[in-house]
Amino acid sequence: MKIIALADKKWAIGRGGKLLVSIPEDMQLFRQETRGKVVIMGRKTLESLPAGEPLYERRNIVLTRDMSYKKDNAVICHSVEEVLEYVKQYNDDDIYVIGGGEVYEQFLPYCNIAHITKVDYTYDADCYMPNLDKDKSWKISRVSEEKTYFDICYEFAEYTRIQ
Repeated sequence: MKIIALADKKWAIGRGGKLLVSIPEDMQLFRQETRGKVVIMGRKTLESLPAGEPLYERRNIVLTRDMSYKKDNAVICHSVEEVLEYVKQYNDDDIYVIGGGEVYEQFLPYCNIAHITKVDYTYDADCYMPNLDKDKSWKISRVSEEKTYFDICYEFAEYTRIQ
């Protein structure tokens, strides 16, 4: 299983149910990595997507505590265990955890790779993901050169779980 996210210097990922920033190259990487794959997200993440609809050309799995929640074109699960049972039918490399913060934290123990777009800025945020730089079980295995989009500096980092 993999994680894919954009995080600032303090590992913030969002504010008010929205992404901190939209970088076209990051969005392109997200589409390229997840198209045709399985994506796991929380209900709030689903509702933050365009029109609150599941992502096109992906198997969308939504984790929610709301037992009555329903959404067309999405598999609704109510526990981490239920999600893990459902995804057994898929190749581990084809499963991406896409947020939000609580979902990243819950699925981190089951992930082996994390694609993180690291933004060199600290945003005013209210949602964070685990800091992989401080977690001794993760190391950076690849990193791009620094890139810029207008005044935003960022890099693509791939983290690998140390076995």
